Amino acid sequence: MEYARRILDDELDELFGQVPAIAVDGAKGVGKTTTAEQRVTGVVRLDSKAIRESIAAEPEQVLGRGRSLLIDEWQKVPEVWDVVRRAVDADPTGGQFLLVGSASPAPGATAHSGAGRIGRLRMRPMTLSERGVTQPTVSLRGLLGGGRGPLAGSCPLTLSDYVEEIVASGFPAMRRLVGRSRRFQLDSYLHNAVDRDVPEQGLAVRKPEAMLTWLRAYAAATATTASYAQILDAATPGQGDKPARSTSIAYRDVLSSLWLLDPVPAWAPTGSLLTRLGQTPKHHLADPGLAARLLGLSRDALLDGVGTSVGPQSGSVLGHLFESLVTLCVRVPAQAAEASVGHLRTRNGDHEVDLVVVRDDGRALAVEVKLANTVTDQDTKHLHWLADRMGDKLLDAVVINTGPNAYRRPDGIAVVPLGLLAP
Repeated sequence: MEYARRILDDELDELFGQVPAIAVDGAKGVGKTTTAEQRVTGVVRLDSKAIRESIAAEPEQVLGRGRSLLIDEWQKVPEVWDVVRRAVDADPTGGQFLLVGSASPAPGATAHSGAGRIGRLRMRPMTLSERGVTQPTVSLRGLLGGGRGPLAGSCPLTLSDYVEEIVASGFPAMRRLVGRSRRFQLDSYLHNAVDRDVPEQGLAVRKPEAMLTWLRAYAAATATTASYAQILDAATPGQGDKPARSTSIAYRDVLSSLWLLDPVPAWAPTGSLLTRLGQTPKHHLADPGLAARLLGLSRDALLDGVGTSVGPQSGSVLGHLFESLVTLCVRVPAQAAEASVGHLRTRNGDHEVDLVVVRDDGRALAVEVKLANTVTDQDTKHLHWLADRMGDKLLDAVVINTGPNAYRRPDGIAVVPLGLLAP
């Protein structure tokens, strides 16, 4: 099968020729190994027990494998990190090592962070533009340029199409699956994570079903700022003797180390630009398809409005899962554009902006997400509120929706159907 380029390939094209070693982090199944294989001449696969035991006995063996070298699942023998670090200290020539990992090693497993020697990139599941379902016309990088030019493009995707993309997931190997086969593989992915990957990270889970129940509650909190106490309460309804809060935190930490949780942090602008902002992250799983599957929601069930959310934000489960899909489709090209992504919510909840994409210079693009094919003045009120406070520090403001056309409103707000968003 012909390799389909990912947005991360553009980043590697730009960086790997000059940077000697790059670690590519991300959840299992997002395509890290396949992408890395396209630009190396050798591979060391540490998910093979025989190879892992050999390398663990003498980690310096990897240096005899030639360059450029992919070290796959490097965290299974974390000592190779320090071997690579010392090697690039001695020879900083670009394009030597790609280290791919689907989990963070335990604290202290490596002697040095690798800062200044080993660069790090995050790989996430496929965005809509990477899936090739439309011909996108509006560049996120262009919106971050701040030119506020006219927008154009027509999107054929309907609401049903977007919901299908949510439940289909962005895991490359699952894209060809439908019906029971897809549900089976998503279920297997989640059970393998809890039954196998979590114990490998050092957390003994006596009752795997309890962790899956917690994950279901977390999925119900998608795109909200629910507290972990609320999530734990949702996971244990009617139980008087609830697990300790430390249990919830242990679940969060280990699942984050597997890149399965991917929360959006609260935006904290520098200076006195905005005050009294909330600091709670917005919850997201690595892929909204995992959230839909944990909640047992099919495309038809989501379209029928089935499901109950957890958290302070109003809206349907479908609305929150659509925001999660938008978040994925924004974060991936934002990283390629050297921008960070946060969210904004005032402490009393009277103002909220779903996503804030921030350049290194502190100037930002504000994004509102609307599960609707039209945009009203009510939909843009928080964007105008933010524009009044940021002035020229706000590069642009955009509503991403499910409508048919990209355009700019008379008030200057951009309207972009999700299917038209390009890197």
